[in-house]
Amino acid sequence: MIIVIDKLNLAGEIKKALETVYDPELKPANIVDLGLVYEIITKESGTAKVVMTLTAPGCPVAGQIMDEVQQKVAAVPGVKEALVELTFDPPWTRDMMSEEAQLELGFL
Repeated sequence: MIIVIDKLNLAGEIKKALETVYDPELKPANIVDLGLVYEIITKESGTAKVVMTLTAPGCPVAGQIMDEVQQKVAAVPGVKEALVELTFDPPWTRDMMSEEAQLELGFL
């Protein structure tokens, strides 16, 4: 479940943008369906912040994924500044994945 605080009414567009970001190790499921996005926050100033996690703290593509998230959020019309915060609290588990992602990855 994604927590949304949306002063700009852009959370839906930001979520759509994030649905085009993939962890290369878990394709074809995107980071939203994997449950890696915890919060989408927008402020009236035009700042959008995504709080997210990774499947493991030592993820070898962490920088690549975070850079892509920042770029995709920044490209959403109306966003003036895009911030990405990485957290491991709570730690990610397979239970956070959507049923669709679990099916795509053969976990169901």
